[in-house]
Amino acid sequence: MGKVLVIAEKPSVGRDIARVLGCREKGDGLLAGGNYIVSWAVGHLAALCNPEDYNPAWKKWSMETLPIMPEQMQLQAVVSGRAQLAVLKKLLRSPEVESLICATDSGREGELIFRYIYQLCGCRKPFRRLWVSSMTDEALREGFASLRPGADYDNLFASARCRSEADWLVGINASRAYTLKYNTLLSIGRVQTPTLAIIVARAQEIAAFVPEEYWELRADFALADGQTYWGVWQDKQGKTRLVGPQAAEQAKALQAAVKGRPAQVLQVGREEKSQPPPLLYDLTELQRDCNRRYGYSAQKTLDIAQSLYERRKLLTYPRTDSRYLSDDLAPHLASRVQRLAGLTQFSDLAAPLLGQPLPLSKRIIDNSKISDHHAIIPTEGNLRLEGLTPDELRVFRLVALRFLAVFYPPYRYAVTKVLTQVQTEANPQGELFASRGQEVLQAGWQAVYQQLQAWEAAETPPKKTATAKKSAKEDDQQLPSLQEGQPAQVLAVKSSRKKTQPPKPYTEAGLLSAMENAGRFVEDEALREQLKENGLGTPATRAAIIERLLKVGYIRRQGKNLLPTEKGERLMEVVPPELKSPETTGKWERGLSAIAGGRMTDEVFMASIRRYVQYLVHDCRTSNRFVRFPEEPRRYKSAGSTAGRPKTAAGPKSSSKKSAIK
Repeated sequence: MGKVLVIAEKPSVGRDIARVLGCREKGDGLLAGGNYIVSWAVGHLAALCNPEDYNPAWKKWSMETLPIMPEQMQLQAVVSGRAQLAVLKKLLRSPEVESLICATDSGREGELIFRYIYQLCGCRKPFRRLWVSSMTDEALREGFASLRPGADYDNLFASARCRSEADWLVGINASRAYTLKYNTLLSIGRVQTPTLAIIVARAQEIAAFVPEEYWELRADFALADGQTYWGVWQDKQGKTRLVGPQAAEQAKALQAAVKGRPAQVLQVGREEKSQPPPLLYDLTELQRDCNRRYGYSAQKTLDIAQSLYERRKLLTYPRTDSRYLSDDLAPHLASRVQRLAGLTQFSDLAAPLLGQPLPLSKRIIDNSKISDHHAIIPTEGNLRLEGLTPDELRVFRLVALRFLAVFYPPYRYAVTKVLTQVQTEANPQGELFASRGQEVLQAGWQAVYQQLQAWEAAETPPKKTATAKKSAKEDDQQLPSLQEGQPAQVLAVKSSRKKTQPPKPYTEAGLLSAMENAGRFVEDEALREQLKENGLGTPATRAAIIERLLKVGYIRRQGKNLLPTEKGERLMEVVPPELKSPETTGKWERGLSAIAGGRMTDEVFMASIRRYVQYLVHDCRTSNRFVRFPEEPRRYKSAGSTAGRPKTAAGPKSSSKKSAIK
């Protein structure tokens, strides 16, 4: 019986698989034992060829050679991975190896990594697919016990290959066309360009914002028993702002009219509300939370989560877009809670969940809302936190607490709204002041996050900003027990001049939300629905897109904020609407999803991409959208000296690495 070659995505994963399969014999880039040989890629070992590999004339950057569209896309070795590719090629062609197991990451990109290696090495041997969401020994054993035929994932590969080839065609042609026309190195991409457009549009909103001045009044009231509360003036329509040229005088007059006057509680309304626990984490929500709480970049959060998945075996597969679990996990959830209960810092929070059935609902278990992988949760293995870095501990802690919180009862509270009437000499009907108070009825899942806040406060004492003080003062009012008709007295009244505030710049958390919910920027209803499912990029690629925009100089970081540079703003002035609109990505993602689902052929999709590329090049060549970009060192080659094109030769070298143009 021949050997079975298992190909993992990374050496660390390969070693874990080898341990589970009992492969202890070390070789050159492999581990062997029994009927198995385990080897690995180092990320992408094969990539699409460079333009000059198809035609030497395409090496020079010339508008006359565009569009560059090879009839058949070809593969080449990634330079940095040639040594390991040679190991795999030898194994794939070895007569000793009878069949293969694809054990790369269970997703579109993992499928592409394996299939490109398989094709570049000219392999025709049968293979099966390992599909797991956790790297624990138990999960791997279960995965190897339920391998599926590789052909089951042919449509997923077709979708991945179309994404790769389409990004290459758009990126190569649009980047060259705009670089040549505007005499500066410009990077164009299907996802990065509309993402940049979102950031630039927000910056333009802020720049165009004209603040409007308004006035507000606040009155402090005293009851007969000495208790106090406060309220904000409002008109008959419920508006609290005085605006217009006479606002200052109106505020001053109202202040004088109600000062020291008797008052009466006019209305008291109380409403009980309930807030369910938040959903489990997908990668984007975890990245948002880490950015808001700890200032981590999306890439840093992804790297930490990947380490907790691969190295530490503490988290399930992190590159997921689902916030739900599959029903086959339901019998194993109690044991995961039990594991957390065994850790000192989680024991008190896990204890209320032990000894009784977990409350499972559609907010937790829903197969219909899972594509490739379920939500990120702690693994079922031994949870050893010793040796974690502070950053790893923070990320694991967030996931563990969210996992516990979903089984807690809802947060229940009561909101009390009060209208107090102050009669004045000028207004017998009285001036109205609105008060609002909140009472906690049941802490529920918020008890979990109160513990988190306590831990975070102990680690980093919070800074008391003016905004924080104001927020606490306004939101935390504890209203006394009030009855309609109850008399009161105005103790003090204060008028405040304020200004409307511009939109805030995007933080990474805000930008991730905008990318995930890009449908709100699209008018077409069908595409808006498609973008609800896909957004701009995927959870696995959004961090790389943000880092790409920073690297090419289109945006910059200022504290937590992401701001466009002059270069990024100028680019948005010259590219056509199709390049910067999320609608384009919506159409692509709809097509890629259809290919993965077997509802569209790759030929139809790629034909539309080629037409789109022809349009982009023609539009760039014929447009009269000329702007001056900030000067920077030229790094590209050009051909010819036509006006508006580069005249120097120092061009960007085509890379054989995985394309960074998305």
